[in-house]
This record gives sequence, structure tokens and C-alpha cells, in this order.
Amino acid sequence: MTERSTEHFHPYHHPAAGWGAAKSVGELLIEERELVDGPRAIMKMNHEDGGFDCPGCAWPDDRKGLKLDICENGIKHVTWEMTHKRVGPEFFARHTVSELATWSDFALEDQGRLTEPMLYNPETDHYEPISWDDAFALVGQALNSLGDPNRAAFYTSGRLGNEATFLYQLMARELGTNNLPDCSNMCHEASGRALQAALGTGKGTVELKDWQCADALFIIGVNAASNAPRMLTTLAEVSRRGAAIVHINPLVEAGATRTIIPHDFLRMATFRSTPTSTLNLQPRIGGDLALIRGIAKAVLEQARTDPKALDLEFIERYTAGFAEYRARCEATPWAEIEAACGVGHTDIAKAAKVYCDSDRTIVSWCLGVTQHEHGVDTVREIVNLLLLRGNLGREGAGPSPVRGYSNVQGNRTCGIDHRPTAAFLDRLAQVCHIDPPREHGLDTVGTIEAMHRGDIAVFVGMGGNFASAAPDTAYTFAGLRKCELTVQVSTKLNRSHVVHGRRALILPCLGRTEKDHQKAGVQSTSVEDSMSMVHLSVGMKEPASRHLLSEPAIIAGIAAAALPHSPTPWSWYVEDYDRIRDTMAKVLNGFEDFNRRVRLPLGFRIKQPARELIFLTPSGRAEFSAAELPDAAVPPGTLVLATLRSHDQWNTTIYSDNDRYRGVRNLRTLVFMNAEDMTERGIGEFDDVDIVATARDGSTRSLCRYTALRYDIPRGCAAGYMPEMNVLCAIGDHSTQSDQPIMKNVKVTVERSTGEGII
Repeated sequence: MTERSTEHFHPYHHPAAGWGAAKSVGELLIEERELVDGPRAIMKMNHEDGGFDCPGCAWPDDRKGLKLDICENGIKHVTWEMTHKRVGPEFFARHTVSELATWSDFALEDQGRLTEPMLYNPETDHYEPISWDDAFALVGQALNSLGDPNRAAFYTSGRLGNEATFLYQLMARELGTNNLPDCSNMCHEASGRALQAALGTGKGTVELKDWQCADALFIIGVNAASNAPRMLTTLAEVSRRGAAIVHINPLVEAGATRTIIPHDFLRMATFRSTPTSTLNLQPRIGGDLALIRGIAKAVLEQARTDPKALDLEFIERYTAGFAEYRARCEATPWAEIEAACGVGHTDIAKAAKVYCDSDRTIVSWCLGVTQHEHGVDTVREIVNLLLLRGNLGREGAGPSPVRGYSNVQGNRTCGIDHRPTAAFLDRLAQVCHIDPPREHGLDTVGTIEAMHRGDIAVFVGMGGNFASAAPDTAYTFAGLRKCELTVQVSTKLNRSHVVHGRRALILPCLGRTEKDHQKAGVQSTSVEDSMSMVHLSVGMKEPASRHLLSEPAIIAGIAAAALPHSPTPWSWYVEDYDRIRDTMAKVLNGFEDFNRRVRLPLGFRIKQPARELIFLTPSGRAEFSAAELPDAAVPPGTLVLATLRSHDQWNTTIYSDNDRYRGVRNLRTLVFMNAEDMTERGIGEFDDVDIVATARDGSTRSLCRYTALRYDIPRGCAAGYMPEMNVLCAIGDHSTQSDQPIMKNVKVTVERSTGEGII
């Protein structure tokens, strides 16, 4: 290897997790000086007996009472939150916002925990201290001066607990707007819309015990080892009992090969790994719909001679649209399917055999499926495949989307929805004595576009890092800077604090690991995992600063200032979160007897009618869909690029510039490419390249002097890290089916670098 290659690339050939994860966790605990609280947190995380829920992924807690239901990235996330470093008034006095804007995302968050409210002073270009009362008054005044409440937008990330979520949407609707964009608009909006149309529910129908008894798992567009690491424990258990595991992803990730689970002490001691797949298929980026159609076509062909290939009794009794779907499959030539997905007939037949040999099958997917123009059609095709063999409404079978962030599913359940149903609004009006608006509000893309038009004057970000998470970076930044006021409720410094409106507030809140002291005592909050289990979380350590407030308290403070004549008892709610839950029980279907049920071991599961074969669709049946395959053609010389996360990253939070499982060290400005694509373009390994994305409207966006890295990825495809590559996804390039930015389907050209910099 050359000096440059050894500096940045060291191929990874080890099992996922295992000693590599243990070493990484140990180094982080030492670096953050958390050798006492760190191990304490490990023993408290994801425990139902007074523990706290991991602020990372939304994988369910193990129902068998696993004592170390943790993962490397979860420990990183918690340790990152519990850091001893602080960002207070002294820090902001030393650094102008203009200076901070030049820092990397890692450098900003690495400064530590925010300690007290801060107000941006445009005359000095510094954030300066402000009292909580004055901060609330400022936000209340700004909201009251809008004239039209739809000139405000209230964003939330997935870290917000259910109680704060309910108060947040209640405040927005009492103010008079449904402008409630959220991170789901950018990740699983397609899943919700597809499942609602097909099954009458926006969620998956399975729970963790189903994974533990399925005969086959199909994992599509998921990098388990980095994005849902606790899934590895389940995959290992499934593998050891002999069930089949099929991974479908353009990149064969480490979690799709083999693993050693760190809390399996015997296997750790003997270096014994467990396979996590029986078959890996690598479709071209955006080829999942065609591949699933191919599996379904193979099943239908087998049914001509094998009466057990289809569950005709289930299809006749519970579904609608089968004849049209079968005709669509039969009319789709194999050559078109192979061209569209980039996988040959032989390999598709292997996957179909696994499916037909399985009595109970689960199909799971993540953003690799949804962040495309045809994401809704693809998820509906997954449902089609499941319906063919009656893989619904019984143990060990069904659709299982993997929600990537802690409580993003709970946010939607508890009212964060820019398109609320009339039934929900009717119940909210009746119970909370308000008159909520009925017209749909703005989602994430719509909010950014409205900022540019001057239609959004006040933007409130409840957690997350909106500026970095959103597409079309330059466009998003410009929109935020046009706002009259931006408010960020956060635990740590990030890009959204240095890209702000004419006035800007930083309101620091408690972290998931911290005790929430209120008048009635230490409070717990509830969260919903990706399989609809709702359970309590309670912090274990004292807050990082005496000035921090909980998210419910911050929301109540803003609401009291903005709604002086509100019928809602905001401060009374904050005194005791049981009071919020009592109101939620009256408004939200499935939350009846909330306070008692949430205190059961591991909480309770929200009712899923589709699991009981009750389909709240117009036909009262599960609906087949019959979409045409999307056109797979791209202009000559063009690659399809997907943005993804490194292993040392959680959403927009970057822990280091390393990506252990992909063999990358000290580098984020890179693009993974197929070796033949590189040769065709005269690009050598580790050459500097320029990347130009062309949007639907013909406009271009560019990145320069990125490092080309040869990788096992299908021809015509490329990949690189978000948020750095979000600049390439134009604001107008969002799905017409889901309105999601198509961050996994960006059309680019890649050439040897001219060295002219970033455009």
C-alpha cells in the first residue's frame, strides 16, 4: 500500500461488534473521563427497572430481560451526552459565531454540554446569556406578532419523549398551525404512507418475539452493525437456530457477514463468531422494487406447479387486488427486472427459494428503501410479497420497518404530523378544549421552501440538528438565515446554532441520562420503539448544569408566554408528568390506562389492528398494489449516489473521522466507487475527484477534492457520507410519492479533480 492508502484505509476483515467494539468503547470512556458513570450507565441503559432508554436507535428492549442490552454506538451516544466538557457563557464570549461557523461538525459538538440559555447579539456576533423568563417572553412576543400562525414552524427530531411530544403539538395547534415538520419527513415517511395504504396502519405489525421465531428474515437497505446495532444480537440468535437471513443492500456491510456479541462472554473469550446471513444480494441503488418484484414473479411461477407456493385461502379471505398484481408480475419481463435491479435471475431465484421454503417470514427495511422517488411503491411491493404467502397476522411474520432514531415513531404516534387526521383533531379538541386548525401544514421540504419565500418567520427546532440533517445545504442555510427568529432546544452545540435567523436562541435541555426534578419528584418519560412498545425512561445522574430545563418545561414556558389566555394548564402539567399521560390517554387511541400500563415490565404494546387481520382500508382488506417498475436508465457517464452514515456517527453527530467497518481512518471527504467505474474514468485509488450532481431542474451542485475509494459496490453506483454530501441533493429533488428528499438516489458525475474548491 502507498503511504496515503495506509493513512486512510485499512480493510476490515473481522466480525461485527466483538473485540473491535469493546476496544472502541473503552477508548471513548477513557477519552471522556467517564470511567465511573460510563459503566454505571451501561448497567442502566434499556432496563425497565428504573433505567433509561438509549438515546440512540429505536431497537426494542429484549423481552427476556437481557442484562446488557446495549451496543457500541449506544454507549458512545450516552458517553457523548455525559461528557465532563461544558459550553457556557465564557465559551461564547471567546468565540464569535462567524468563527464557530468555520468549525467542523465534530469540533462543534466536541465542546461539550450547553449550560444555560443564550441569545445571539448581531452587533457583537456573539451569543450572550439570557434568563429563561426573558427567553420565553422573547419567543412568545415573536409568535404573537406573526399575524398568521402559519408563519411559524415547529420541528422535532426523534429524541423527544412522548409527553413532551404531546405538549409540543398541542402548543402548535393551539397557536393555530399544523406546521410540524419532523425527521420522519426525511427518513420513513414513505413507510408510513405505504403501510397505511396497504394495511390501514402506518407501522410495522411485528414485535421482537416474532423475529425470534421467524423461519426467514429479509433485511433490505439496512446497515445493522452501525444503524441498529442491537439487531445483531437477534440476528445471531436467529442464525444459531438455523433460520435463513437474506440481506439486500448495494454494499455488503459488516453486519451482514458475521458477528460476536460482546455480552456473549464465552464466544468473546474464544473468538467464535456467528454468521449473520445465508445470502447477500447487491442490487444497484434504487433497484429494490425490481428485485422484490422478481422474487414475487418467481413465487408466482412456482405456484403453477406447486400448490403450496401461494396461500390462496389467505389471499381470497383477506386481500384485494391480487389478480391485478399477478397480471403485472407476469407482464414484467425478466430482462426488465434484471436490468432494473442489477441482480441476475439465478440469484433472484435463490432468494425466492428461501422465501418459499419458509413458513414464517419477516421483511425489514430502512432508509435504503425509502429515500427514493419510488419509496412508497417499494414498501408496498414488500407488502405484496408478504401477502402472497400469508405472512401477516401470525407469529413470526410480517413487515418490520427499522426506525433509526430513539423516539421518532413515538413522535408521530403522539401528534407530530403535518397531515393530522380529522379523528385525531376531533379528539384533541374535545379533550383539550381547543379549536385546532384543520388544513394540512408544512413538512420539512415545505418548511425550507417557505423560509425562502419569507413565509416562515419563526422556526423552533426541538432537538436534532436541522441545518445539517436537511438536503440542499446551501439552500437550507439561506432559508434559516431569512427567518426573523430561530430557536434551538439542544443538549450540545451544533451547526444549527451557527446557521440561524436574524435573532437566535439556544435553549439547553436535559439529556436522556439525567434526572428530571419537578415539583412531584423525579419524573419519567415514555418512548415508543420501532415495534410499537411503549415504556418508561428515567435519568440516572444529576443534570450537567443547574440552569437546564426539561423539554416539557421549555415547551410549557414558551406556550405560557405565547398563549396567555390558554385553557391548557401548562405549569400544572410540568409539575407531574402523570397528568400529561392522563390527558394523552383520553386523546390517543391505544393509550388507554396509560399510567398503569406504562409501568408494567417493559411497558405495553400499542394495538395493531392489521396484526389481528383487521384492515382499516377502504376495502376492509389488505390491498395489493400494482405499480410499474421505475425507469432504471441514467444518462451516459452518470452514477447514482447514495448518502450514508459512517460507523463512528449517529445521524448528524460525528464521533470521529473513522469508519471502522468500511476500513476508513481519518477521512470523511471520500466517495466509494466500483473499481470498473473508476478505471473507465481514469481514476486511481485515492485520487482526488470532483463530484457534480445534476438536479431534476437542470441545476448543479458540486463537491471538489474528495478522495475516490475502490469498494465492493455495483457498477453505476457510488456512496459517501452525510451530512457532507447533503449539499448534492437539490431541495426540489424529493419524492412525489412521499415528499422525502431522495438522498439515496442522487445523479452525479465523478471526474479527476481540477482542484477548484467547493461550489
